[in-house]
Amino acid sequence: MSPADPELLLRELGGWDGALCRRELPCVLPRLLSMYQNCDDWTEHIRVLRILTEMFLPHINLSELEQTFFSKVLPKAIQLFDDLLYELSCQAKGLTSQNIELCKAVRNVLQTMVQLLETLTGCVRHICTLQEPVPLESIRTLPSSVLYVIKNTFMHCKDSESLYSGCLHLISDLLQSLFKETYSLQKQLMELLDMISMESASAEDSIVDMVSVIHTVLEICSVISNMDHALHANTWKFIIKQSLKHHSLLQSHLKHKDILSGLCKDTLFSFHSCLQLAEQMKLSGTQESTDYKLFQKTVKLCRFFANSLVHYIKEFIPFLSDSCCRLHQLYLQIYSKFPPSLYASVISEAHQDEIARVFLVALDPLIHQLLPFRPFLEQVLSEKLDLSPELHLPQCHLLVTIMDKLPSQPEDVQDLWTTGSQFSEEVPRLSLFSALFLGFQQCSGELSLPVCLPGVMGSGQAEVPVTLYHHLCVHLCAFIASTPPSHFPQLEHALLDAVLGSSMITSLLAMDSWCFLARYGTAELCAHHVFVIAHLIKSCPGECYQLSVLGVLLRRMLFLMAPDHQVEFTQKFPPKEAENLPLWQRISLKALTPDLRKRAALQLCVVGLAQCRQWLSGRRTLGELPPVVSSQPCLQQTLCLLLPLLEFFIQTLDPPLITQVFAMQASLLELDPPDHVRLAALDLLSSVGQLFMPQEIQGQVIPKLSYLFTSLLADKTWLIYQHALEAFTQFAEATRHEDVVPQCLNSEETKNKVVCFLAKTRQGEETAEARAERVKQEKAICSAHLLKMDGEGGSALEPLAKRACHSPSEEQYKSAIDAAERALEAVKLLLQKGPSPAWLAVKLEALQTTVAILRNSVR
Repeated sequence: MSPADPELLLRELGGWDGALCRRELPCVLPRLLSMYQNCDDWTEHIRVLRILTEMFLPHINLSELEQTFFSKVLPKAIQLFDDLLYELSCQAKGLTSQNIELCKAVRNVLQTMVQLLETLTGCVRHICTLQEPVPLESIRTLPSSVLYVIKNTFMHCKDSESLYSGCLHLISDLLQSLFKETYSLQKQLMELLDMISMESASAEDSIVDMVSVIHTVLEICSVISNMDHALHANTWKFIIKQSLKHHSLLQSHLKHKDILSGLCKDTLFSFHSCLQLAEQMKLSGTQESTDYKLFQKTVKLCRFFANSLVHYIKEFIPFLSDSCCRLHQLYLQIYSKFPPSLYASVISEAHQDEIARVFLVALDPLIHQLLPFRPFLEQVLSEKLDLSPELHLPQCHLLVTIMDKLPSQPEDVQDLWTTGSQFSEEVPRLSLFSALFLGFQQCSGELSLPVCLPGVMGSGQAEVPVTLYHHLCVHLCAFIASTPPSHFPQLEHALLDAVLGSSMITSLLAMDSWCFLARYGTAELCAHHVFVIAHLIKSCPGECYQLSVLGVLLRRMLFLMAPDHQVEFTQKFPPKEAENLPLWQRISLKALTPDLRKRAALQLCVVGLAQCRQWLSGRRTLGELPPVVSSQPCLQQTLCLLLPLLEFFIQTLDPPLITQVFAMQASLLELDPPDHVRLAALDLLSSVGQLFMPQEIQGQVIPKLSYLFTSLLADKTWLIYQHALEAFTQFAEATRHEDVVPQCLNSEETKNKVVCFLAKTRQGEETAEARAERVKQEKAICSAHLLKMDGEGGSALEPLAKRACHSPSEEQYKSAIDAAERALEAVKLLLQKGPSPAWLAVKLEALQTTVAILRNSVR
């Protein structure tokens, strides 16, 4: 028999071997457990715990571990751990280098914690040595208890700098040992949990336990996220591995939103760490090996998180409907901090390439997996997507990425993306086409800078950066080329909507895309679109900017029509009919074939002359007409229509008429006309370089020509100025009258501007950083203004306050009294037909009182 004295028992146990422990286990173990439960001294507690785990634990059957050992030992161990943590938190407040006794006490507590962790590690290690699967119910208390210790110990180490304040150096060696032992304990536990079997009869309890384990490890991830890269990655590996290993059992029980949110958070944190390291190396101008190695490790950690996201989403995508907003934001936030975003960190191209090659490439399959997932689609294409300015370009980038991947998807997935919401019960969403134009429109700052993106490599040509406009136009046209005809209605709707929108650059993108569709598609499709646009122009009431952009689109698309369809166009909209003149004024006759051009020009001249004759032969005499001066908008508009026709006829005009044309332009310019008049004048000036002027009119025409170019080259409007440079260049290259050229450059400033334009150089270039900062501020101001306009839009639609009523008329009095008399007469007839209700007498008395009041009010 064993000694009755506990101390003697413990001394005697020191000499026992394994066989003796196994034989005496039923007798000694209950006494040891009793001693352990009643232990108040920390040192004695650890001593007994070690004897239990090292001498007797190896001899307990696996099926009896939980009931016989873990359920009785581990709760007391957790209590000891809590007592030690509490003691540390109390003593740490008064810790100083002068207080040697307190310092010694704190070190003793930390040493005891290290010993406790070592004991738990040994306990877990023993289970790992078993050569058989371990049912979770056989050790169910062990994982939860050990994870509790791990989480709180890591938390203590993380908070140690603030907890121990300036005395950290007095105990740093023990804190380091504590961290290492916790690291080792976690690693050992992960190895054990890999051996777990969940195929037993009590699967429900095992599921609950394993789910609890995964969620606790998830909490540990949030604690250690910035403590150690390897530890952080290995902890996440465990979560992903166990979730996938027991997929069928756990998928309905896991907190998928929390797991995915944690993955997104740690991915973004690691990515920001990469950017900070790259930015520091860029600013310092050096690339020390230690900094660069840390940068590489952090980039690889980002890649690990990206791969983990991809794997997790692949397995659990049906359960992630409420996480799509988080995934969408993750993508946008990453690309908002990465070049070419205006809000990106300043990093070197080498670091930028490495991040893109290692991390962003790994993130790319994420979008591919989410394409068939309707909740993700509804999030990305939401009509109510309210993004901050720095996320506009990333949203545009995301839509282009989706657009590039969509042709490889099944037809039903393509239908979802290219078709907006169809029914009221659906979540309101745009089509991909409409969302793309909207996203592009919001990138005003990036378009004005402009930012540059990777171009598309041609055969045998290197990839060169291109503007956002170029990038989007190329990818959109490529997508249009792969779009099946069944999606054309949505495409055409989005194109027309964008063309008629308020953004000029978006309208231009839609026109370019539409013209590509007209060229890439069939000739019949092109003709159909031309006819539709022509009908829209004819049905447009009055003058509006939409009419102008439709005119530009029609002008461009007519060049793309097949000759036989051009003939059909002239037949459907004959130039000889006056009602078609508003349409033909927006068409360039150069688009037509030579024969058709001549016939159309002749018909336009005939109908134009007929209109003039009709006007002149009217009843009004010339003296009765109001005097017309050249400042009248209607006359200026007429001149804008006449000047393009003069490009065809100016060679055939008599010299006096040529003189009048330039005199008229010069006098018109002196009146400071609107921009569209100046642009029409420039169109004519750019084409008169080949005009030969007879000697007798050169003295009159050349000064006017010089005045026109000099004035327009000095224009303060950038659009007019740019067109003036282009028109002058075309004129100077073609004219036979070289002496006009220097006369147009009558100042050094103008001469320098023309020389710089020809040499394609820029003047007064601001730094890239200053320009980007200016554009960001302008974009913020514009966004705030548009938001304010949207807010005021609702109030603008409110009905105006009602006008104050005038004094009532006699007719109104008569109508009211007649109505009252008819009502009383109806009551009288009802009384004759049968008994009255009980309340009628009361009502009649009330009416009598009202009549008396009205009679007294009559003035």
